[in-house]
Amino acid sequence: MDIGFVGLGLMGGPMAANLAKAGHRVVAWNRSPVKPEDAPGVTIGTLNDVLRCEAVFTMLSDDAAIKAVLLDSGALDSVQHDLVHVVTATISVAFAKELAADHARRGIGYVAAPVFGRPDAAAAAQLNVVVAGDPDAVARVQPLLETLSSKVWPLGPDASSANAAKIAGNMMITMAIEAMGEAFALVGDNNVDKAAFLDLMTGTLFGSKAYQNYGPKIVSEDFTPGFRMKLGLKDLRLATELADAANVTLPVLDAIRTRMADAVEDGMADQDWSGIAARPFAAKR
Repeated sequence: MDIGFVGLGLMGGPMAANLAKAGHRVVAWNRSPVKPEDAPGVTIGTLNDVLRCEAVFTMLSDDAAIKAVLLDSGALDSVQHDLVHVVTATISVAFAKELAADHARRGIGYVAAPVFGRPDAAAAAQLNVVVAGDPDAVARVQPLLETLSSKVWPLGPDASSANAAKIAGNMMITMAIEAMGEAFALVGDNNVDKAAFLDLMTGTLFGSKAYQNYGPKIVSEDFTPGFRMKLGLKDLRLATELADAANVTLPVLDAIRTRMADAVEDGMADQDWSGIAARPFAAKR
């Protein structure tokens, strides 16, 4: 299949490369220059080249980036064939609904397929893909999603439901990160080795990927970005939008969003979002 790919960053580059490795012809475009080794086997072309393909994946950072690249630019106006657009990034539910309606008016297939997984999982084709949208459009790109993932998780015909699930899942990851940070603050002040404590917790009560992936980063204080904190803050704001729309108060979300906002303001925007666990906690008064 001829596949287009927009966005060759830490996630998009290895995803596009894996599609090419699977035997597809992949043409990609990125907003900034990229090196060939960032996406081996992928042809770098123009945005118009990408939009001539049968399926187009976008891995762009947020609502504004997708809007600027595809809508405000008029790029989608040039599409005159049966195309399926697959959005793999975390975007707002409101914008996902807008995109689905816009694509339906244009006669373009639209599939929401946000992914769980860090760059190493993307490179290993071991992402977890949450997919929703028109069943025919989903069926057309299902084999491509399987190429990128360890599992594809279908959530029905309403594309925005995949985005709601992804936002809620990312919120839960930050809650796990905060829980580890608070627990390490307790044990570290009582002569307990943090690595030994993490091994105890992941080997007994908390043997989940969130703890296994982020715990070692927190213990070693290695906050090399896999998912940048400024993007994590964006996702927490999206979660807050959903909470407001549902008219519910989520106090843990509010607390973590405040801590992450403070961290971003203090210069940690481009560190890994697990860095909030290393921030000092306020002393009791």
